[in-house]
Amino acid sequence: MQRHTVEEPPASIRTALKWIADHSIKVQALEDPALLRPALEALSLRLDGGKAAENTAKRKRMVLSNVLRYAVQEKGLLTMNPLPRVDWTPPDSDDEIDFRYVPDPALARSLLGAVRDSGARGEHLHAFFGCLYYAAMRPGEIVALKESDCTLPPNSPETVNEWGELLLGESRPEVGGGWTDEGTSYETRGLKRRKRGATRLVPIPPVLVHLLREHIKRYGTADDGRLFRAARGGRVPSTEYCGIWDRARKAVLSAHEVESDLAAVPYSLRHAGVSLWIKSGVDPAEVAARAGHSIAVLYRFYAKILKGGQQHSNSLISRALDEGERL
Repeated sequence: MQRHTVEEPPASIRTALKWIADHSIKVQALEDPALLRPALEALSLRLDGGKAAENTAKRKRMVLSNVLRYAVQEKGLLTMNPLPRVDWTPPDSDDEIDFRYVPDPALARSLLGAVRDSGARGEHLHAFFGCLYYAAMRPGEIVALKESDCTLPPNSPETVNEWGELLLGESRPEVGGGWTDEGTSYETRGLKRRKRGATRLVPIPPVLVHLLREHIKRYGTADDGRLFRAARGGRVPSTEYCGIWDRARKAVLSAHEVESDLAAVPYSLRHAGVSLWIKSGVDPAEVAARAGHSIAVLYRFYAKILKGGQQHSNSLISRALDEGERL
C-alpha cells in the first residue's frame, strides 16, 4: 500500500499543508482565466528564477491541465477547464546543449576507463556507462536492459569487427516510492514519448559488443534477465552510478575542470554519443531514431552541430553544381 494512505504525516508536514490550503486560491475562483496567468508564468521558471526548459514547461502545463480537468469531471468544482481560454504564450527558452561541457571522444574514453578502474562497482558498471556513450541510451533504459534485448555476434576472430543490436522496449526511471503501486523507487514504463509496447532498435559498435559480452560472462544476469544490478541487488540507483561518475571525473579532470560543468553528470555521455554520430555524418533522421528523439527535438538540442553538418552538405552540393556547369 502507498505510504500516504497508511501513515499519518508528521506534524511539520500537516502544518505546511494547512498553510498551503489557507493561502491558496480556491478552485472555484479559477473560473476567471486571468488568475491562471501567474500560475503559467511560475511553471515556466526554475526554482532559481531562470527559464525552465521548453519540455519542462510543457510537461508542467499538461499536469496543470489534468488537474483542472479532474476538478471538472470528477469533482464538479468547475463548469469547464479554463486553461484553453487563457491567451498566454510561454517565454522563449534556449534548450540547446552547451557543447563546451560535452566530452569529446578522447575524454569520454578516459572517463570510461576511470569508471572501470574505480573499484568493483566501477567494473560492474563499466558496460552501463558504455551504453550511455556508445548507444546513447537513457539511464532508465539501461537499468531495464536484459540479455534477451541484446543481439551480439559470436566471440571469434572473424567477427571481432561486427556490430550488434539492442532492441529497447522498456524504461525504469526513478520516482518516489510513495508514488508507485508497489512502493518501489522506480516505475516500469515504455520508452519515452512512445506508446507502451513500442520498441527502438539501436545498432551498437564492436567496442560495446565486447563490453556487454564480457559483462554477461563475468556477472551473469538478474533473475529477470537484467544486465545491471545495484550493489545489494535490484535496480541500480542514480546515487550509485553518479557517485562512481564523480570519482571518475576527479581521476581524469584537472581541479579547475572538476569545478566546472565539463562532463558534470553521467548523462553527458549520451550527449557526447549523439554529437559523435552527427559529426560523423550520420543522417539526422537516423540519429534521432537511434537516440529516441523526434527530429524537432534533435534540431532544438543539437542545432550548432547540425549547422556544421549543413555547411559540409552545402560544400558538396556546390561542388556538384560546379561540375554540372563544366559539362
